[in-house]
Amino acid sequence: MNIILHDLDAHLSFAPLTLTRPVGNLRMGIFTNDERWKNYCPTADISFKSEEYLEGKFPCKLQSDNLWVNAAVIPTKEIAQQVQDLKSGQSLYLNNEFVAYRGSEYVGGSRIDREVENLIVVKQRWDLFGMNEQVLRIDFDWVKSNRNGIQLDTSNQLIGSSDQLFIEEGARIQGAMLNTITGPIYVGNHAEIMEGSIVRGGLALCEHALLKLGSKVYGATTIGPFCKVGGEVSNVVFYAYSNKGHDGFLGNSVIGEWCNLGADTNTSNLKNNYGYVSTYDYRTGEFEKTDVQFMGLMMGDHSKSGINTMFNTASVVGVSSTIFGAGFPPKFIPNFSWGGFDNEEFQFELALVAANNMMARRGLQLTKEEVAILTHLLG
Repeated sequence: MNIILHDLDAHLSFAPLTLTRPVGNLRMGIFTNDERWKNYCPTADISFKSEEYLEGKFPCKLQSDNLWVNAAVIPTKEIAQQVQDLKSGQSLYLNNEFVAYRGSEYVGGSRIDREVENLIVVKQRWDLFGMNEQVLRIDFDWVKSNRNGIQLDTSNQLIGSSDQLFIEEGARIQGAMLNTITGPIYVGNHAEIMEGSIVRGGLALCEHALLKLGSKVYGATTIGPFCKVGGEVSNVVFYAYSNKGHDGFLGNSVIGEWCNLGADTNTSNLKNNYGYVSTYDYRTGEFEKTDVQFMGLMMGDHSKSGINTMFNTASVVGVSSTIFGAGFPPKFIPNFSWGGFDNEEFQFELALVAANNMMARRGLQLTKEEVAILTHLLG
């Protein structure tokens, strides 16, 4: 079986996150969506149909028989089975949403319409935190059904049901307070919650991620693999290898890979007049009004903020930008910005050096495919 996760026309709806990855590789809940499809279809080959400049890192692997899947659909066991049951030339629509087509090329075919409960289709970048609780619960149920966890150390205090807590082998939790009444808590392999931390579920703390001393976490929050997080966070999705190591508030936000928020970086997530927010739209190049009241920071990969940075409500930071200086920076900061206030450019070679310096701390370096993506974004 060959599954191809297709961006369709949604690629820029999730920028700046999708400037460096396809829609099918977005993370929320416990997994990225390609990982989620692999969980439900373990023998399938999974690849992506996205922007041409991303194909070096995220190739599209065509075969004679392909399942072209809407990358923005969150699969469940039921949905995955209905996709696998498609015959050549058939298209599956669930609740009037296109889900999948089977054929050698993506051309569409005879339509099968069905109704399902709890269909989740992410359509905007703020859905990544707005729908995170629903997706986290789906992922948590899959983990509980397919893996064996370990017991919580007696030095911790658990409020709520232990059925809503899952701890992977190798994880460490000591001297923390965990509340599962409002949502499940998942702690991944070799992840750690340090003493004094207070967690109110739902939470997905992915493999090798760290909650630092005295952290305060409100759900529904995802902390991706190898992230280090401290201070106060509420309804945030961190992608892999990003850090918020110190005090400061971050709420209703999505932070890409290899980002670092300096000490006492704070984000506003609510306007003073309690109105709906406007935010930068990569599709139009303009600020657009949304139907969302709470929205903090959307930050692309490899971007960083200096100490005491203050982000306004619904701020958007592009890829590989370094933000510092007094006052509130603009609500939209383009790729490769330096300082963030006057659109000074972060010199490309220096941006690559900064990225590699951060990655070297984890024993990694930019690949040639990743450098090609950044080169394309530089224009």
